[in-house]
Amino acid sequence: MAVLVSLLAFLMTLAGGLTAMRVRDHRHLVLGLAGGLMLGVVAFDLLPESLELTRHRPFGVPAPMIGFAAGFVLLHVVEQAVAIHRAHEEEYAPHEHVHGSGSGGLLAALALVLHSLVDGLSIGFGFQTGTETGVFVALAVVTHDFADGFNTFTAASLYRRDRRPAVLLLLADAAAPVAGAAIGTLATVPDAVLGPYLGVFAGVLLYLAAAEILPEAHSVHPRVMTLAATGLGLFAVLLSVGLAS
Repeated sequence: MAVLVSLLAFLMTLAGGLTAMRVRDHRHLVLGLAGGLMLGVVAFDLLPESLELTRHRPFGVPAPMIGFAAGFVLLHVVEQAVAIHRAHEEEYAPHEHVHGSGSGGLLAALALVLHSLVDGLSIGFGFQTGTETGVFVALAVVTHDFADGFNTFTAASLYRRDRRPAVLLLLADAAAPVAGAAIGTLATVPDAVLGPYLGVFAGVLLYLAAAEILPEAHSVHPRVMTLAATGLGLFAVLLSVGLAS
């Protein structure tokens, strides 16, 4: 089941890469919706589910909430150190980190592939806790894979006339969640570990939504429509969780 659902992440990543090749309009609405969906999954599903899986309280704080803070800070540190996602000086363009060379862009694209592999692991682990959580984790992954595909192709093609390496890395980025989901399905993880892990993943998603996806969505285009798309995504998850309860 996890592997089948992860195929949606494969398709969404390819869609993001194809968009980077061809068009640049209306992505703000897609990204605004994705940000709302991700926030909804974090607040309404991942955190409540992680808290139910384990009652361990180091230092008097629920273990999943420590993981949540750690995941947020971890991605921030990785971003600053490795430049996986760069601040947007122009719409959807990666920061020109290495002048005159495409090596920096290729390293950023490879880091995004690794990030997508971890996303796939999260899908597999999510389905271990239950079908509902697995579906919502997959939803969170799918919604930001559009931006991942876009950024992977853009970074890998930076300063390069030959687009073949960028296409290959885009394909690798698209396939990584499927591989991760397969590994996550085969590996057995106890609830005491799954709870904090889902907390970490929730922190990572919150950072992606708040620090990357939503600022990118609001960078240039009219904010009312983008904000409406974000609210729609948030409400859609809330409604879905309510109906599933």
